[in-house]
Amino acid sequence: MENKKLGIVLIIISLAIGGTFLYYNSILSEKSEELGCFNQPGCISIERGLSLSHFAIGIFAFILALGFYLLFFNKTDERIMKKLEDEKNRKINDERFSWILKALDEYEKKVLKAVKEQNGITQNTLRLRVDMSKAKLSYVLQELEKRNLVKRVKKGKTLEVWLKV
Repeated sequence: MENKKLGIVLIIISLAIGGTFLYYNSILSEKSEELGCFNQPGCISIERGLSLSHFAIGIFAFILALGFYLLFFNKTDERIMKKLEDEKNRKINDERFSWILKALDEYEKKVLKAVKEQNGITQNTLRLRVDMSKAKLSYVLQELEKRNLVKRVKKGKTLEVWLKV
């Protein structure tokens, strides 16, 4: 949003400056025609003024183009802010997950890490992935459900395991 405001300000400033220099350039051109300036020593100041005004018109055009770019085409700030926000949230979630893992035993850590890798994993697949018996996995999942870390949802004849953290 700030880019749009900056773009509008730059356009207004460049139009004001550009109009001033175009007026100045037209006055210098009229004076050079009145004097008939063609390689005369008295016309050096007018030639310098014209050179300066051409340079100023170039700057005006650059500021005007930059204003239009910022106003209509520059969306990088929004993307950068979204990316930074997503990265921050991911880091916070990872840190929270690592703190949770510190409070668990080895079996619970193994199960929770596997569920995080594939959220919504079926209990049968999870059993194979963590290499536990059905009874042991069922007990570990019950403990994790009591701690409100995972939830199990019935899917056909098996259960899906979802991370709640």
